[in-house]
Amino acid sequence: MHTPKPRRLGELAAHVGGELLGDAGLVITGLNGLVEAVPGELSFYGNPRYRRQYDATRASAVLVGREAEPREHVSLVRVANPHLAFAQISQLLHPRPTYEAGVRPGAHVHPEASVHPDATVMTGATVDKGARVGARAVLFPGAYVGEAAVVGEDSVLYPNVTVREHCLVGARVILHASCVVGADGFGFAFNPEGAQGPEHYKIPQAGIVRIEDDVEVGACTTIDRATLGETVIGRGTKIDNLVQIAHNVKVGPLSLLCAQAGVSGSSELGTGVVLAGQVGVVGHIRVGDMAKVGAQSGVAQDVEDGQVVSGTPAMPHREWLRTSAALGQLTELLKEVRTLRRRVEMLEKKEKGG
Repeated sequence: MHTPKPRRLGELAAHVGGELLGDAGLVITGLNGLVEAVPGELSFYGNPRYRRQYDATRASAVLVGREAEPREHVSLVRVANPHLAFAQISQLLHPRPTYEAGVRPGAHVHPEASVHPDATVMTGATVDKGARVGARAVLFPGAYVGEAAVVGEDSVLYPNVTVREHCLVGARVILHASCVVGADGFGFAFNPEGAQGPEHYKIPQAGIVRIEDDVEVGACTTIDRATLGETVIGRGTKIDNLVQIAHNVKVGPLSLLCAQAGVSGSSELGTGVVLAGQVGVVGHIRVGDMAKVGAQSGVAQDVEDGQVVSGTPAMPHREWLRTSAALGQLTELLKEVRTLRRRVEMLEKKEKGG
C-alpha cells in the first residue's frame, strides 16, 4: 500500500460532512487504530467498549459520534457514523491503483474473445473463446476467464482467479486471489448397477453463476455453478475468504458471509443476511431478509425475516444464550438429580416397609 499524501484535517472533515472541533489546518499524515496511532495520524472511535483506548490515544485527531464532547489536545470530527467516515477517508487517502490499459505480452487472449481497449490483461492471464472483458477491468497474472464468460467494467480479478465458462460477473466486482466462480456443483446420483459396480453417477452441472454488480469475493472462496439455471450472488454482497456456496444457491443483495461459512445447494439467503464465521446452512431452506446467524451455528430449517439465531441446531439467539449458560451447570444438576433419586428411593422403601 502506498504512503498517503498528507491532507489538512479541515479537508478531511468536509469530505465526510463532519463537524470539526479543533485545528482545520492540522496536517494528517495517515490513518491508524486508537492504540497504534501516533501524532499526525487520524483514528476513529465509535464503540464504548474502546473508551479506555480513546482516552489514551496519541492520535492528533479522532472521528467520533455526534454527541462527543470536545477534548483537550485532540481535534475531533463529529459524524453520524465514525466507522463509515473512517472508510470514506481511507478510500480518499488510499485510492485504487491504476494500471496501464491493454493486453500485455505473455497474456493469452483468444482471437474470438472481446477485451475492451481500456481493460488491462496482465502477463499470464487468459481470456478464452467468446469471453468478454469490460472497460477498465483488470485481470492479474494467472486469472482465467472461460469460454463465453463475461467480466463487467471496473471489475478486478486478482492472481489465479478462475471464472469458468458462461459465468457472468457484473460491474465493479472484486474477486480475490484463487477464488473460483463456476466450478461444478456437487451433484451425483447413486447407481447400484454401474459398469464397474456400484457408483456415484455424475450429474452434469449445466447451469452458470451470475454475480451482480458491486460484489466482493474473498480469497479461496468457491461459488459453484448451478445444476440447471443459475447460482446467484446479489448486488453489493460481500463474501469473506474460504466460503463455500453450493449449486443453485441464491444470495440476496447486500448480504455478508464471513470466513468458512458454507451454504448447501438450492438454499436461499434474503436481502441483507449476515452469516458469521463457520456458519453452516443446509440445503433447500430460506434464511429471511435481514436475518443474522451467529458464529459456528448450524441452520437446519427456515429462518424468518429479521430473526437472530445461534447454536446448533440454530435457535433464537436469546434462547441459545440461556441454553449455553445452562450447559455449564449440567454436571452439578446431574449430581443433584442423582441425589434426589436416591432420596426418593429411600422414601419409597420406608413407605413400603411402614
